Amino acid sequence: MEKRPCSSSLAVKTSHVLPPDTNYHGTLFGGILMAHIDDIAAIAAVRHCRKAVVTASTDSVDFLEPVKQGNSICVEAFVTWTHNTSMEVFVKAVAEDLLSGERNVAATAFLTFVAVDESLRPTPVPEVYPESESEKFLHEGASLRAERRRERRNYSKDFAERFGTVYPWNR
Repeated sequence: MEKRPCSSSLAVKTSHVLPPDTNYHGTLFGGILMAHIDDIAAIAAVRHCRKAVVTASTDSVDFLEPVKQGNSICVEAFVTWTHNTSMEVFVKAVAEDLLSGERNVAATAFLTFVAVDESLRPTPVPEVYPESESEKFLHEGASLRAERRRERRNYSKDFAERFGTVYPWNR
């Protein structure tokens, strides 16, 4: 498989923030922004590997600034790192006041996707390589983030085992 640059997976989505997308504060629902993040990250992952993908994890989504009704939200993503069958995708969401032109970073996140075949089994992905300084910065920190994800996943599995599938009202 031929290596691909981070830039070849770049995906961008811009949406107008309308009243049905906002809470009683007049700001974008966090869940809607998370859906935009997962959607654009999946597109970037598929662009990189040209295979079906599934979301394996979402690192913390840090909501840095509110996105107000009437703003636009531009969500961009690209693959920063790969490992066998998985891809790390960086996502940045930028809010823009369309009347004043003021822009700010509303959120950032890292997501991990796994490429799958027709039987939904993991399948290899091409390596990715950085070109810009920003891409190099993200690529260099990726193995540490991957190790933290493995630790967090093991911790989550322990929680799942401890708490099980029994509903609390059936105890």
